Amino acid sequence: MKYRFTLLYVASIILVNYGFVKLPPIEVFAGTFWPPMSLLVGFIFVIRDFSQREIGHYVLVAMLVGAGISWFMAGPQIALASAAAFMISELVDWLVYTVTKRPLSERILYSSILGTPVDSVVFLGMIGFLSPIALLIQVASKIVGALIVWWGLRRREQALV
Repeated sequence: MKYRFTLLYVASIILVNYGFVKLPPIEVFAGTFWPPMSLLVGFIFVIRDFSQREIGHYVLVAMLVGAGISWFMAGPQIALASAAAFMISELVDWLVYTVTKRPLSERILYSSILGTPVDSVVFLGMIGFLSPIALLIQVASKIVGALIVWWGLRRREQALV
């Protein structure tokens, strides 16, 4: 399928946004809540990178489609927060992909390291769950997802050399 990562990207945005509404946040410390769906967001960043390889900068259109459908399934607050956070991190991602000519594994890792803190601050702030602990957990979970994919891609790249 020609656009499999793009379709997976749109579906992932919808799934995670819907999950933010359906799965209640977990209290990790007294008065500090963390939404468990944020564990999956790191993988969405990587899926976005593959989608960007398929459709280039039209990945922003795919993100808007996911946010538009999320508007009806997860509500305006989650959809707007998601769209704003993804748009900002997409700009960081675009810079990494445009400026660096590094192997794919490195671009995925660098864009995740730079984009996830920004994305997390914007999203958690807009849905009312921004705290140092929630931010730390969300960024760490996204980076773990990116590291898993980076490690697999790096092994594949090294095997091809």
